[in-house]
Amino acid sequence: MDFGFTEEQDLLRVEVRKFLDARAPMSEVRRLAATRAGHSPELWQELARLGWLGLIIPSDYGGAELTWVDFVVLLEETGRSLFPSPLVSTTLAASAIATEGSEAQKQRYLPGLADGSRIGTVALLEQDALLGPEGVTLAARRDGDGYVLRGEKRYVGDVTSANLFVVSFRTGPAATDVALGLVEGGTPDVRVVGHRTMDATKRMGTLVLEDVRIEDAAVLRGADATGGGWPAIARLLDRGAIAVTAEMVGAAEGAHALTVRYAKERTQFGAPIGKYQGVKHPLAEMYVDLESMKSLVYFAAWALDASPDEVPRAASIAKAYASDAFARIGIDSVQLHGAVGYTAEYDVQLYLKRSKWARPTFGDSDVHYERVAALGGL
Repeated sequence: MDFGFTEEQDLLRVEVRKFLDARAPMSEVRRLAATRAGHSPELWQELARLGWLGLIIPSDYGGAELTWVDFVVLLEETGRSLFPSPLVSTTLAASAIATEGSEAQKQRYLPGLADGSRIGTVALLEQDALLGPEGVTLAARRDGDGYVLRGEKRYVGDVTSANLFVVSFRTGPAATDVALGLVEGGTPDVRVVGHRTMDATKRMGTLVLEDVRIEDAAVLRGADATGGGWPAIARLLDRGAIAVTAEMVGAAEGAHALTVRYAKERTQFGAPIGKYQGVKHPLAEMYVDLESMKSLVYFAAWALDASPDEVPRAASIAKAYASDAFARIGIDSVQLHGAVGYTAEYDVQLYLKRSKWARPTFGDSDVHYERVAALGGL
């Protein structure tokens, strides 16, 4: 199996890097993180014009119809810059519709997600944040040819920016009686409540549904008619874990590069501090972790398109390893900077905050290592 990137993927990485360096340097990232919206609508439209919002959306619906490996290339660079945008949330919503939706649903929603006129997100978790069928407790009341939802979904990414929500809900008492439905925002019965997180570049919050009606035509049936809607939800959770891990890789590389540069420039006892074993050994260990993170997430992204049966295990291994490794890299990067690393003015602490946000998102290492063991029959 060849894990080398194609010429087109290398070119995509170069172009994304040029765009982010020019339009979203760290000073702009800090400015956007302090705004109410948390991202730039102007830059959002630029991403749409460049085709990045529709990267994995089929071409019949206005997308570029590329692969998840291409999307990982893009996310590595947005992660490296800590770029604040609803890119991951919107792409996850689009992927759910593209793979689980009907032709009518695809025609209605995917073009808007590709051209930036719609911002999507997924609302899968609730108060206990369990990543299994038992974690879906939002009960739907059957009403004619649809369902009525009343309750809350927690930990929803970019909830205050989104106007389209992919919502998981329970249709009956059995474990498999769950489904995914499409809820459009902007109505009085759909409320959003934003919450501050440690990482100001990532916005999350609560989706409040007050007797919201979902017609049968707005339910994502999924490719698998057996097992209720859980297989579709599980596939979406795996994609979320892979997407977050890809941004973690880029952010970890950003923290490492910043620390290496500091170790070359900062002198102590007449020499750069990178000369000393107490500095260069941790930097080398970070590099080993980074290369391991990359290989794991690249394989998981490849499996999404080429080997779906391998996705659950690959996604969990990648997210589990990265959750712990990025946390170590964030802490060590701050410590190797000394006192300046703890100041708000210096950028390295922003990467540490990203590692704290990313660690539990779509499941922490404990959750995913337990899943890997269960998938292995333990």
